[in-house]
Amino acid sequence: MAQMSPLYALERFDIGIVYLDVERRVVGMNDLARRTLPVEELRPFDRHVLGLHPERSRSKVAFLLDQAAVCPVANPPPMTMIINIPERVLLIKVSRLSDGQSGPSGYVLVFHDITEIVSAELPLKSEANQRRRLKKIPTASGHQVVLVDADDVLHLHSDGHYTRVVTAEDNSFCNLSISDIEARLDPEQFMRVHRSHIVNLTAIKALVREGGRLVIQLVDGDRMVPVSRTSAGDLLARLGMTPTEGSVRRQS
Repeated sequence: MAQMSPLYALERFDIGIVYLDVERRVVGMNDLARRTLPVEELRPFDRHVLGLHPERSRSKVAFLLDQAAVCPVANPPPMTMIINIPERVLLIKVSRLSDGQSGPSGYVLVFHDITEIVSAELPLKSEANQRRRLKKIPTASGHQVVLVDADDVLHLHSDGHYTRVVTAEDNSFCNLSISDIEARLDPEQFMRVHRSHIVNLTAIKALVREGGRLVIQLVDGDRMVPVSRTSAGDLLARLGMTPTEGSVRRQS
């Protein structure tokens, strides 16, 4: 059987809907939202929506709501975030609601659960290995969500609370933090070599010494990725090298 495209799969999915009042408190949701979100655990009704999210996700939710509040007519690009309890990847969009006099009356938060599209099942189901790996990374481009194949990624670098996803052809914005993405990537293929950088080990062309520091040259030839001192030894070991290997050339 042919594999369905991500777009076709998305079109077949039900939509989760959460209603907020003008103070951004949860006042209602549909059945899919009740099944997807930890309603019994968090008891979200009549609570401010930000209090229902992990600390690291609150700024993202606030950004979506703020954008909807100041641009109620505009169509902002879809944003993505990971909801940690339960561990899902949700494609979220927020719109402001208005009353008969066009005054603000609340918000509607609409989401697709795209976990099945972007993730792959892990072979182990132990408590420490619950998260499914990302096989596609959701990125925003204009008014579209582009799913970037993980195998095509050369490296990722943090951009504040968000991440830039770099391939040979593009540099895309992802609403997920670099730590969120790192936890879901295949550790055999990807390595965090710096607080702000993750590299695809298969995309490394050469290692260069610059001022006593190790720098990665990627296969596209143009991009150089810094390696922290604490990660240098682990990187060399992952590549089957030692600190004295001649293949680590010095930049003249």
